[in-house]
Amino acid sequence: MNTRNRPGRNLSPQPAASRPPYGLGTPVGVLQARPRQPAFAPQGIALKPDVAPNPACSTDAGRPCRHPLTNEVENQRLLAHELTVKGGFDAIVPVLKRIAGLQHETDFSERAQAIAREQLGFELPAQILADAWVADLDMRALYSECVMQTLRLMAERAQLNNPQRDTDEAVAFFLDSGYHAVDISPCSDGRLKGLVRYILRLPDGAVRSRKAYAGAMFDVDANVKRWIETELMRYREGRPVTADAGTRYLKVVVYHTSSSDPAHEGCAAHGSNEIRAAEKGLERLREFRQAIENSFCCGASVDMLLVGVDTDTDAIKVHVPDADGEMSLYRAVDNLALYRQTVNDDENTARLKVYQAIQAASALGGWGGGNGEPHEGMRRLIATLLINNLSQIEYVCGNWGGRYPDIGHAERFISVGDGFEEFQLRNLAYFAHLHTVEEGAPDMDVGIKIFRKLNVRHGLPAPVAIHFRYDSRVPGCRERTVERCQRVKGAIESRYAELAQKGLLVCGMTVQDKRAGSPIERVEAGAA
Repeated sequence: MNTRNRPGRNLSPQPAASRPPYGLGTPVGVLQARPRQPAFAPQGIALKPDVAPNPACSTDAGRPCRHPLTNEVENQRLLAHELTVKGGFDAIVPVLKRIAGLQHETDFSERAQAIAREQLGFELPAQILADAWVADLDMRALYSECVMQTLRLMAERAQLNNPQRDTDEAVAFFLDSGYHAVDISPCSDGRLKGLVRYILRLPDGAVRSRKAYAGAMFDVDANVKRWIETELMRYREGRPVTADAGTRYLKVVVYHTSSSDPAHEGCAAHGSNEIRAAEKGLERLREFRQAIENSFCCGASVDMLLVGVDTDTDAIKVHVPDADGEMSLYRAVDNLALYRQTVNDDENTARLKVYQAIQAASALGGWGGGNGEPHEGMRRLIATLLINNLSQIEYVCGNWGGRYPDIGHAERFISVGDGFEEFQLRNLAYFAHLHTVEEGAPDMDVGIKIFRKLNVRHGLPAPVAIHFRYDSRVPGCRERTVERCQRVKGAIESRYAELAQKGLLVCGMTVQDKRAGSPIERVEAGAA
């Protein structure tokens, strides 16, 4: 791989069959023209998502948007994955409604199982079906069981959809840009669940960590510990490079807003205030860097990056650091605007404009002024993220007219613990990373609040998937991890006792070895 043939250094056209360096956005395959939603309304007029104009498309009237840097083959692959996974969850309620109508038939259990196998891909708990003749079918228990089984089924299928080659190329690109580790802390909002694989177009295995927190307010102490573990690995094992390689640790915070309804559908943890969300994210980044500088006197080895996401369009806003690594809320590249400016260009011109946008942001004066441009590696990384995200903007344009129909919360379950790394999809899960419920109470409270509106008010339980990873190389680690699942489950049910007693809160527990490709293991209540 030769990542030095990058845009800005060589702008000569590439042969159609050539393979680009990782992440530089060269289209792969033939772009297919697809109808887009035309821009009918004047700029500045806010419309509801079902009638709003395409916020990105700015081509001539009657011609569909088709950005020259879009990776259409990847867009098609990601769409198939999204439709498969979400389709599995969205099939649950219709299937259960059909089964509910049969509960008084003499051959109910057999017919119900046949329907579940055919439509959902698994069988339902036999005892729940067998007890239906005594009282009404326990639909809440069936619903929760279906969510948990679908989750495990989709995770197992997704394990086959993460090629190692992409991960290796991404790690090589990061190293060539000067980073031995990339650690991302997004908000735990479910609309950012697809951040790494979709919005930023990065392979799952290339990111050191992507722990989500309410409002992106990551735990500084825990993140310093992760930094120490990463640096120790370099000293002891030389992974991914030795300690004298001159590379850096990159910490990224991702906040979000909603362009359609910024006052109500933004980050709940910050009162849907985009400026506050960005300010707090930047503040937390500075605290992290300061903690390392105070403890280890090597702040120069840590870089920071602040990224905003419009969850309606998946367009990112990258806050460009200056030569000292400092950022400003006012010094940023808006990728949706960049998409509009480049959608009618040829490939080389569009790529050049990406770099020019970064330079223009660095040259900004006034409130956003900084001390020069970031180092070359940071510029290349920002350019790659912007180009990668152009494909995601096109993805939303091609499939949803430029703006998702579900601009608000539409999560299927609450994910507690280490999360399921096998799949990452927008609005699939609300994520609460925690060691104990007490320390993760703000995250859990936000998640329960969301599911009171999504599920509880319709009589459906809030499904909570508790999932922790263990290290099989450490004696007794699995047993301790199972105990941890049980402890967290008990604490959650105690904190939200009113819901749990009514069957409106159901917790499923699973554990998984940290080794790549390890199966997901179900933990039964009361298991030792």
